[in-house]
Amino acid sequence: MIVILIGYMASGKSSLGKLLSKKVNYQFIDLDHYIEEKENRSVSEIFRTEGEIYFRKLESVYLKKIIENSNNLILSVGGGTPCYSGNMDTILKAKNVKSIYLQSSLEKLVKRLKRNKSKRPLIAHIETDALLNEFIGKHLFERSQFYEQANIKIATDNKPKKEIVKELVSTLL
Repeated sequence: MIVILIGYMASGKSSLGKLLSKKVNYQFIDLDHYIEEKENRSVSEIFRTEGEIYFRKLESVYLKKIIENSNNLILSVGGGTPCYSGNMDTILKAKNVKSIYLQSSLEKLVKRLKRNKSKRPLIAHIETDALLNEFIGKHLFERSQFYEQANIKIATDNKPKKEIVKELVSTLL
């Protein structure tokens, strides 16, 4: 089985994915890091030099490749991955794949993203807290139609990571 964690930036996909992979003894892949390894440059650099459309095409190619060639895997995808290039359809139609939407509130996402926005190409340029809140709120609203299609939805606000991982494991068994 391949478990694909989806959700907005800073929803905990990578950190929870790593913990879950250890708990169920599956390999863990973060799609952004995978792309960086394969392309020998950072996602930020790809965005800056080639643009978002180029990145989204790469992302789709690597997503399909991983799904077709993997098993016993926890895959954390970028916040935008399900929203472009028919990727959510690819995820939903793939055999042996379960998708899990890690739901976080706007308030929690803004709080987390404020701390490290310079590492996030989509929000690095946003200067004020009010503009960041507005951007994330609008983005989350637009993307939620894709996230909501996931096989499983888990609310993560105000839960310790261990509790979320326990909930993830119980939904997979």
